[in-house]
Amino acid sequence: MSSQSPSKKPELRQRLVHELEKYLLVAAFLFFFFGSFTTYRRLVLAEYQIGYFEYGWALLKALVLAKVILIGEILHLGERFHDRPLLVSTLWKTLMFGLLIAVFAVLEHVVGALIHHRPIGEELRLGGREGLYEILARTNLEAVALVPLFAFRELGRVLGEGRIQDLFLRGPSRSAPVQQG
Repeated sequence: MSSQSPSKKPELRQRLVHELEKYLLVAAFLFFFFGSFTTYRRLVLAEYQIGYFEYGWALLKALVLAKVILIGEILHLGERFHDRPLLVSTLWKTLMFGLLIAVFAVLEHVVGALIHHRPIGEELRLGGREGLYEILARTNLEAVALVPLFAFRELGRVLGEGRIQDLFLRGPSRSAPVQQG
């Protein structure tokens, strides 16, 4: 039994490190996007002397959505068109995960309404502060942000794991050559 334990520990540790790296890369990408959008909102609202400094929420949202995306990938969400051109598989994944994000956005507001003892209908009202239109607009922008994320991830899937990171971090001359099929 002791002979299996040492070999399993490094493998488990290696898998945990790999999953943590994937999570942090997705979260960093999402935070870059959400932070940029937060900066844009801050600058627009500053024109009307309205303070807006929601970078903490942008970070929290990036961390939560990164986990949602990785869970969706574990459940094989959006893998229907893996054998099609990358454009099709990227857009399909974007659509599927965009719908997943929309579901989580509505759930987030429903849970918020329940916690704060507000009617759910009031929480999702049209117009007004963070109503249904706001939820739809944010979800739309978040889904658009997924296009480059999934484009890179799909390209990485086709080229082989780690190949894109090698190209970006080491350069084409120092990374392994792409095998032609």
